[in-house]
Amino acid sequence: MAFVKDMLRMWAHSWKRFISIAMITLLGVAVLTGIYAGCRDAFRSTDRFFDAQGLHDVQVLSTAGLSNGDIAALRKVNGVAKVQAERSQEVTFDLDGRKSATMQEIGTDGIDQPYLQEGRMPKKAGEIAVTRKFIRDSGKHIGSRLTVTPESASSDTSDTSDTNGADGTNETNGTDEAPSFPTKLTIVGVVLDPQNLSNPDGYSAMTSFRSTATTDYTFFAPSDGVTGTLCTSATLLVKGAAAESTFDESYENTVKQVTDRIDGTVKTDRQKARRQELLDAGNRKIADARAEADKKFADAQSQIDANRQQFNQQVDQIVSMQAGAAAAGAAANGANAGAAAAAGATTPQLDETTRETMRETIIAASPELTQAKQQLDQAQSQLNEQKASTEQTLKTKENELKTSIPQVRWYVQDRQQLGGFSALKSDLDSIQSLGNAFPVVFLLVAVMMSLTAMARMVEEDRSLIGTYVGLGYGRLAVASRYLLFALLACLIGGGLGLIAGFLGIPAFLLVVLQGMYVMPGLRLEYDWLYGSLGIALFVVGVLAATIYACVQEMRQTPAALMRPKAPRAGSRILLERIRPVWNRIGFLGKVTARNIFRFKSRLIMTVGGVAGCTALIVCGLAINDTVADLGIKQYRDIYQYDLMVVSDDSDASAMRTKVASDGRVTSSLDVRIESGDLTVAGSGDGDSGKAGSSGSESIQLVAVPEKHLSDLGEMVTLQPVSSGILGTSGVGKTGSLKLDDDGVIVAQSAASALGVKAGSKVRLTNGDGVQATAKVSAVNRNLIGSDVYVSETYYAKLFDSKDAKNTKNSKSSEDSEALTWNAMLAKLSGSDTSQTDYAESLEEDSSVMKAVSCAHMADSFKFDLMGAVVALIVALAGGLALVVLFTLANTNVSERVREMATLKVLGFFDREVHHYVNREMMILTVMGVILGLPLGRLVGGMLTMALNMPSLYFEVEVKPLSYVIAAVATMAFALLVQLFVNPVLDRIDPISSLKSVE
Repeated sequence: MAFVKDMLRMWAHSWKRFISIAMITLLGVAVLTGIYAGCRDAFRSTDRFFDAQGLHDVQVLSTAGLSNGDIAALRKVNGVAKVQAERSQEVTFDLDGRKSATMQEIGTDGIDQPYLQEGRMPKKAGEIAVTRKFIRDSGKHIGSRLTVTPESASSDTSDTSDTNGADGTNETNGTDEAPSFPTKLTIVGVVLDPQNLSNPDGYSAMTSFRSTATTDYTFFAPSDGVTGTLCTSATLLVKGAAAESTFDESYENTVKQVTDRIDGTVKTDRQKARRQELLDAGNRKIADARAEADKKFADAQSQIDANRQQFNQQVDQIVSMQAGAAAAGAAANGANAGAAAAAGATTPQLDETTRETMRETIIAASPELTQAKQQLDQAQSQLNEQKASTEQTLKTKENELKTSIPQVRWYVQDRQQLGGFSALKSDLDSIQSLGNAFPVVFLLVAVMMSLTAMARMVEEDRSLIGTYVGLGYGRLAVASRYLLFALLACLIGGGLGLIAGFLGIPAFLLVVLQGMYVMPGLRLEYDWLYGSLGIALFVVGVLAATIYACVQEMRQTPAALMRPKAPRAGSRILLERIRPVWNRIGFLGKVTARNIFRFKSRLIMTVGGVAGCTALIVCGLAINDTVADLGIKQYRDIYQYDLMVVSDDSDASAMRTKVASDGRVTSSLDVRIESGDLTVAGSGDGDSGKAGSSGSESIQLVAVPEKHLSDLGEMVTLQPVSSGILGTSGVGKTGSLKLDDDGVIVAQSAASALGVKAGSKVRLTNGDGVQATAKVSAVNRNLIGSDVYVSETYYAKLFDSKDAKNTKNSKSSEDSEALTWNAMLAKLSGSDTSQTDYAESLEEDSSVMKAVSCAHMADSFKFDLMGAVVALIVALAGGLALVVLFTLANTNVSERVREMATLKVLGFFDREVHHYVNREMMILTVMGVILGLPLGRLVGGMLTMALNMPSLYFEVEVKPLSYVIAAVATMAFALLVQLFVNPVLDRIDPISSLKSVE
């Protein structure tokens, strides 16, 4: 019992060490669990939301639409739980200029169901539900009416879509039609599209750019009022996928098995069958046209024949009359009247030659008959010509049919191709990577501080330990005094750390996340396993340090332990050997130098601890500086143009005319901009319809006219880059990179995320969904956005343009129509404010789809999520620095109580004692800061390498001010600690402190 009381008394006496270990453990556990818990809560709530709304696991698209036969084939694939046929149509409407939207049918099979936020779901024809983004942009509300116009492009597939009937069989009947939706609409609800969780009022709304292949909004309509049997896509749910977390690798493997089966068993067969259906439908159309023409020609021929028969009967009647009259005249000149009468009663018999001669004579003698014969002959001639022409046309159609219908392509995609899903996943993964890296530094510092504190604690109790061991107590029992002390401190600190880690930090992160994404049903959850392991990690580290300290002391005999520890043997330090310097140092300066360099453990622990904390602060500030400069570097250094204007293909000429007539442009470059995807072609061939198996990135595909390839360098800074280390990259000379016809230039932001480099093969998807394998000729420095630059000729070669072979050299009008230059990069005159105002005015023009001012983007770009995380990390690092300095300072004082008492006996005033002790701490702190500043830059570079976020590349930069802030903050913490240490020095009693321990 006395042993226990003494142990408790010892613990109470060492309350400062207890608090230090508990605080370090609290901060470490909070960092370890907090960022992880925040990201995990977001992952889980999003996964629950996706399961509740039935977000598709797989989506199948086809260049020729999907027939009922395609849907039936997908249902038969092993592993497919449910298939939903999707019908949609692109429409336009007037909203401060021409805007586009996708009319999406709400599926009846429970897949991709919109989440109702306000109002009710549409049920009748003409009712729609819209997103909050549309409500915000349009100013409309529930009950508002809207009239839309179907885009002509929405019926592109209808010309080749006459395939399977509504019965779902493989028999083609040529009756399928493209979907058509009502045009007079009424808003009855506001919904959240599960495919896009971006907050319309958050960061994504401010920096997003949609190119011509993506509509501005999505309208959800019921099946009532939707016509057309052709499907625009098919969405699938995979068996067992809902049981897995959508962000885990197990989910990806489950879905991949099904996509592989579709690629291997269904895709090829249905592509061929679909094209054959289109060919059969075309042949049926030709056959129907021939039958209809033959019928019309037969009717016309019958009419001509009837007219000719009537004409011939009339002529024959005249011939008969003339022949009869001639015979009557001959009889009158004969024997008697009776013979004449008999002769007159009988029609003379004429041979064919005579009759034909008489017919020609009669027709020639009558203008009316002549005209009638000419009309009949002309009608017959025209009919014969029409027959020949129609037959030739039909034969030509038959010959051209196979070449006019392209090969049908299927594209099998998973959730990774959804922009909203991939952005959320990448954001959370990147933030979680920071949460996995920073606790390592906290753990190292915790072990170092625990070793320092517990080693001093054990050393102070040398004589007591020797006494207990001499009395027969086991070394394990004696060591348990310190092990339980450290364990209790870790458990209390860890418990508080779990509260901060699973409640405080996640709540803070989720507030920021909800400003970027809409995540219904978000709630905080506790992970018992991860929390327990987090505490256990620090418990093991601290106990290991405590065991080491105990072993170092207890390996001696009880007699040796009960005697005072022999002072260290005197030795010279390196500075003493530099006589010119040493001789000019004062007495107290020499004492300070010896105290610093003779006690190596104290030097290492103090400098290492301060350096680690300073490095954490620099690292956080480095990430902040890197993010803060992204907009400036991208929109002022890399993008040399001031304005990017994008229009619909049909309005491209009007857009260029509008911009030119304003007189603000000093130079410009016409380009074509499409949204697409870049996929690492690591598996499968380049024609594979499946994307994303090795990594995929949404890109902005920029095609440049062949005659103006050299002008691209005047609008965009072209600098080749190569992979570097620790967050750096080798950047080539400006202007040394040229766009040619041998490959594409890929933005560094996309190349870094996918591991692409010059010479790599990638799979590109253009705005029409056509895929092709391309060679990467170079990687260009780019920080925001994922631009891929391609020449006109190489674009045509990749995507099978009809002018692929002639674009480069031909100047014909046919070749010039191969691509529509739907965008313009322009340099403007005037200030940044006037350029921003001009871009806003352009967006009001009906011919302009989007106008982006680089000046505005440079000023408005910000990354709230990363800024919040950086602020959290810097705050925690500052707290750690304060605890570390407090621990080291108190340990330093406790080690040198007799020394301080001696100084007081010698006549030192309290202020002089303060200066004597604090000077050593300040020098050690300065040494730690000097070491921690470059270490922070090093760690910052390593961490930014892990932040592979969509369309962002972090080019590490640390501003001089950040180094100053980190140094000043650490020094300020050191000065603050002095305020706590000085009273301890004042309370040292020289008499009791100098008493002999014996």
